[in-house]
Amino acid sequence: MRTIISAALPLGAICLLASCGSDPAPPPQVEEAPVMMRAGQWAITRKTTGYNTPTVTPAQYQAALRQVSEDKICIAIDKDGVPAADALAGADGKDCTYKDKMVRKGRLIATLSCTAGKGTSEIVVEGNYTADTLTLGTTMTKTEGGSPVLRTTQDLTGKRDGDCPPS
Repeated sequence: MRTIISAALPLGAICLLASCGSDPAPPPQVEEAPVMMRAGQWAITRKTTGYNTPTVTPAQYQAALRQVSEDKICIAIDKDGVPAADALAGADGKDCTYKDKMVRKGRLIATLSCTAGKGTSEIVVEGNYTADTLTLGTTMTKTEGGSPVLRTTQDLTGKRDGDCPPS
């Protein structure tokens, strides 16, 4: 009987040591909740940071850099959390559609295609957002007759004020 116990002790120690070196199973990964902008009334500020036309003068350029607009607009958000394209375009375009877009973890990168006066505008948008705030940079190129006639860059900031007023 003593021989069986003395033979079993080393075998048990080996089994115990073999399990000590194994790594525990990694914890399950927790999926982050998506960051979604909320629809509603937003206060939007646009500050022009760049302005270029084929014939821009230094005085026109300096005047453009002083342009700041503030608007209160209702922004609709689609099921994927993407704001209405016209709301992002502001006065730089209308009837806008997304040519491409990437929305992920509070980051928006998109290209809008819009009509603008006698031509079209393409607006590249990039920045960050939360449910109630946004900070974006935009670059707009307006084209008439196939030729670019205006390029602007703007800093766009916004804060959700609440629900849209009843229509």
